Amino acid sequence: MRNTRLLSAVFLVAIVALVVWLSTSIGAVECRVCIDFEGRHNCATAAAPTREEAVHSARSTACGTISGGVRDSIACGNTVPSEVSCSGG
Repeated sequence: MRNTRLLSAVFLVAIVALVVWLSTSIGAVECRVCIDFEGRHNCATAAAPTREEAVHSARSTACGTISGGVRDSIACGNTVPSEVSCSGG
């Protein structure tokens, strides 16, 4: 019974440490991306470990509200952003 408690405590500490480590490293770079697509404009912000991932995520989010359907989403995602600004990292 004592070994079970010790193993449970070690496991719990490891899980908490993993969550803290992941939450501090996930937002190393934060980017704001603005997209102009078919006369519509939207901006979104995203955080990720790298600049490329943050830009991609923000672009996807910005396109999500101004594009309709799969074809528009792909076309919007391929549009050059009108603004990209990043901080951190």
